Amino acid sequence: MTAKMRKPGGFLLADLIVGISLFAMLLAGLGVSVAGFSGFNRYQWTRQQCTAAAIAQLDSLTATGAPIDSEDAGRLWPRVTVSLDRTPGEGPWAGLERINVKASAQAGSRKVTVELARYVTPAVQPARQEGSL
Repeated sequence: MTAKMRKPGGFLLADLIVGISLFAMLLAGLGVSVAGFSGFNRYQWTRQQCTAAAIAQLDSLTATGAPIDSEDAGRLWPRVTVSLDRTPGEGPWAGLERINVKASAQAGSRKVTVELARYVTPAVQPARQEGSL
């Protein structure tokens, strides 16, 4: 056989460079997608904590007429800020009290806010009787 008819054996340097660059692009894409999923999971976890804090406040106000102590709320949900607003009910809800609870926290660079509301019977303080122990 002559030198012109013989096939070259092995990889060329160009084949090796193309293979390595494709592999590097695959790894870079995987890294970006994992970082995106991590941020999404952090957002969802923060949203779940805000929802739990807001529901717990509403349940406490419904059951006892008093909100959860701020120290207990801070221990249970350390990054969540909870605020509540009470307004009297209107129309068919007259005689009830509307409680709006807003829970917010920071998830990375995004702010998560959950707002929930519930109508409850107004908390009535027991009347003091004069002369009784």
